[in-house]
Amino acid sequence: MRDPYDILGIKKNATPEAIKLAYRKLVKQYHPDLHPGDKVVESKFKEISSAYEILSDSEKRQKFDRGEIDGNGNEQGYRRGNGSPWGRGFGGGGGGSGSAGGGGGAGIDPDDIFDIFARNRRGGPIKQRGNDINYSIVIGFTEAINGGKKRITLPDGNAIDLAIPPGTEDRAILRLRGKGHPGLNGGEAGDALMEIQVESHPFFTRVGNDIAVEIPVTIYEAALGATITVPTVEGKVAVKVPAGSNSGTILRLKERGVPHDRTRRGNQNVKLVIVHPDIIDADYKEFLEAWSRKNPYRLRTKFGVEE
Repeated sequence: MRDPYDILGIKKNATPEAIKLAYRKLVKQYHPDLHPGDKVVESKFKEISSAYEILSDSEKRQKFDRGEIDGNGNEQGYRRGNGSPWGRGFGGGGGGSGSAGGGGGAGIDPDDIFDIFARNRRGGPIKQRGNDINYSIVIGFTEAINGGKKRITLPDGNAIDLAIPPGTEDRAILRLRGKGHPGLNGGEAGDALMEIQVESHPFFTRVGNDIAVEIPVTIYEAALGATITVPTVEGKVAVKVPAGSNSGTILRLKERGVPHDRTRRGNQNVKLVIVHPDIIDADYKEFLEAWSRKNPYRLRTKFGVEE
């Protein structure tokens, strides 16, 4: 496997934020769901995920930088030194100083020494839990709000149906038990940690557990009142616009927002925006001019900004 820094296209001193940003960019480009049946892309995606697993974990990243693990996350302690499993620092040639890593040799991690003694005492290998794997997936706005199933392909090529809980927030982490790296010596597998990226919506905005949306209305609908159709995250509903409504009037649709606490939902707040026709024709202009002459009123006076 190549250097994980090269795989993600980042420098050795990259910040955690830069690592995550590079990973997300590559995932969007090489995710198998976007290239069904493409084995080259599938292999590339596995390589990207493995590189991110190492560099996103500060401990693993430090071990890689010190040369204690390779690009696949495998321990390299036993391959160092002059043939001795202890490395040069334990007298296996090279003239060490008598401590791990001395004499110019990298030595072996003290935890590895403990594991070796433990195996000898117990008379057999120790079961070890597999490492977790970090993923990032993108879902739609309404998909996050309403929940559901999303078919995803893991780096090992297996496809699973991921359950999206209703009300899932952007950057939430979903844990898939046992979908990480396999354990050692019969140990349990690690988990897959899915970071959810929620796409923005053309007109819905999430505010806590409420949904905000702006809806255009005509001047006569606002003045005279009307029943209009309004989109919600669950579908369209009919809403009454009270006569005399202004731009900025908020209509609250109860329990049309984000599900939370299992049995409750937030509200949807509909902000009315009065919009004139695209073309102001002679009749429309004449009507407004005649009405304004007959019904003058100083609108800005009540706001204290009258010129």
